[in-house]
Amino acid sequence: MVFTILFLYRIPPRHTTYDIRHTNIMFIDRAQIWIKAGDGGHGCVSFRRERFIPKGGPDGGDGGRGGNVYFEAVENIDTLLDFAGKHHWQARNGQPGSGNNKHGANGDDLIIKVPPGTLIYDTDLDLLLKDMNEIGLKVRVCRSGKGGKGNKAFATSTNQTPRNAVPGKKGQERNIRLELKLIADVGLVGMPNAGKSTLISRCSAARPKIADYPFTTIEPVLGIVELSDYRRYVMADIPGLIEGAHAGAGLGHEFLKHIERTTLLVHILDIMPTDGSDPVENYKAIRSELENYSKTLAQKQEIIVANKIDLDPDGIIVKELTEKLQQPVHPISAVTGSGTKELSEFLWQKVKKLKS
Repeated sequence: MVFTILFLYRIPPRHTTYDIRHTNIMFIDRAQIWIKAGDGGHGCVSFRRERFIPKGGPDGGDGGRGGNVYFEAVENIDTLLDFAGKHHWQARNGQPGSGNNKHGANGDDLIIKVPPGTLIYDTDLDLLLKDMNEIGLKVRVCRSGKGGKGNKAFATSTNQTPRNAVPGKKGQERNIRLELKLIADVGLVGMPNAGKSTLISRCSAARPKIADYPFTTIEPVLGIVELSDYRRYVMADIPGLIEGAHAGAGLGHEFLKHIERTTLLVHILDIMPTDGSDPVENYKAIRSELENYSKTLAQKQEIIVANKIDLDPDGIIVKELTEKLQQPVHPISAVTGSGTKELSEFLWQKVKKLKS
């Protein structure tokens, strides 16, 4: 008796396509690759040989050019994961010329797709070649080799039977370093467990990991906040910062760069931290880390949000927090959703004003 057993399994998609960008794949923001443009095809040495035409003259065609290498910033990619297992990228070579004056085919260009916000460096020169900071931006980084001339091109009245041709030129090659800095309208910063992941999951379709221990978020998460009248903006949840993050403590050193491109910073404060720390001191600590990392980053406009107001029904803590910081504080509860719609609308207005 023969039994047939069927194993059904599901192959996960390479990229997610729902409202948020890749939150369920490995986040990679650095890559080292080698790229090369295609070589030009060689010119051909050939002579016309047909019936009744024994000495028809040279008819060697030129070689085709190689393919160029381009980088293009596209919308549906948010990580450099595609480069983790592939370190060599090469465009096609041009084809050699042939007899009967036939030109060799040109090599196809290679277009390497990267997420917006990718910095392209020449590793050997330690030179920034291009900042791919716009969707649709396309730049050539390796020039193709030209095809060689066939012997037909060297025929003259005094040299009617040239027997020389030119080989195709080599395509340019580079060692490339790719670094990704996410582009988002709103960047969420704050201490670990301040409620950033809960807030982004409340405001968008992003579903980051949420738990009651520090550093639950270990990689940036992007979510698209959808509002009425087809309004939208991108919110980024950055892993929690701690004191010394600018110098490499915790996870902040790895991801502070991802909030450099944000239009607006939203500083999430836990009004009742489980470790008994002071929210005001926590705020000052994060501000210090931002200033130590980058003066430009520290000067970005910031909105302060007091989270977990469900633990402060009388609003006493929020009032004291506002007085001590001497700045407007937006009270919300990311868990219950209280104040999150109003905050989303307010952030939209701020982003729109800053971009205008």
